Amino acid sequence: MNGLLSYTESGIYCEQGDFFIDPWKPVAKAIITHAHSDHARPGNQWYLAQRLNKEILKLRLGADINLELMDYGDHRVINGVKVSFHPAGHIWGSSQVRVEYKGEVWVVSGDYKLGDDGFSGEFEPVPCHTFITETTFGLPVFKWKPQTEVIGQINNWWQQNANDGKTSILCAYALGKAQRLLVNVDNSIGEIYVQGAVANVNEALERDGAKLPKYTYASPDVDKSLYKGSLVITPSSSIGTSWMRKFQPYEVATVSGWMQIRGIKRRRNSGHGFVMSDHADWDELNQAIAATRAERVYVTHGYTDVFQRWLEQQGIEAGIVETSFEAEE
Repeated sequence: MNGLLSYTESGIYCEQGDFFIDPWKPVAKAIITHAHSDHARPGNQWYLAQRLNKEILKLRLGADINLELMDYGDHRVINGVKVSFHPAGHIWGSSQVRVEYKGEVWVVSGDYKLGDDGFSGEFEPVPCHTFITETTFGLPVFKWKPQTEVIGQINNWWQQNANDGKTSILCAYALGKAQRLLVNVDNSIGEIYVQGAVANVNEALERDGAKLPKYTYASPDVDKSLYKGSLVITPSSSIGTSWMRKFQPYEVATVSGWMQIRGIKRRRNSGHGFVMSDHADWDELNQAIAATRAERVYVTHGYTDVFQRWLEQQGIEAGIVETSFEAEE
């Protein structure tokens, strides 16, 4: 990858601006797309991020980090390079990073999805010459159902469990999916509880201005009898631990784009799986790329080989950038 941005052992680097975007090794200047741990890592001397990430980045990286913030659409000039943040729709505060120098424009997507999930904002196409895009779900098999349909399935599952006197436990990533579920499920069915990591993230996002419906931290002080008929949102790492015993009897389900693939459910040790992702599916990836009108596209993490070949078949110059980014789902 050559041009305004290049690939180094520390991450995606802008030589003219002397900064990195989502570096995976400690650097002097880091511009951050969002607060997931594969994109926002500790040890950098200076961070620049979109304003909605203030408290969540401090929670995850330390309260004493050297952090500066910008609003969407504002810009900063760093050594002659114009930098701005634009909505990615992935999670709360997630951004694409637009970089411009002497009329040449590159955009780093970070992680993204199209459409408004009711909490994370909506992806904004940013015209550019070169687009660096994730391809986490870059196979034609990945095509998401409308959110309303999936949420309806979750509500029906929860209601049936409540009718049977069981607790419903939803496994979801603590930052992003957990809040998306909390905002969209039908809380008239019963009480909603969250595991400690989710509670900590919620509190940070609320300090960043997020509006979340009522929920309760599933602390050791909660009377176990109150969990009957409730919904508990927790990371999948809780499954199989002693923490789960207090919810008995219960049913477990995982919410992830990977539930699209047969067999994943069994490996997740989960009785149910609901297909919902905070990443773009096959069609959305293609729509987003077309909307940028980019002349060159570089693909990162996911099904990069398949997606690169597909883009080339469509007449688009494409390459692969090997990164340390992962799909947090």
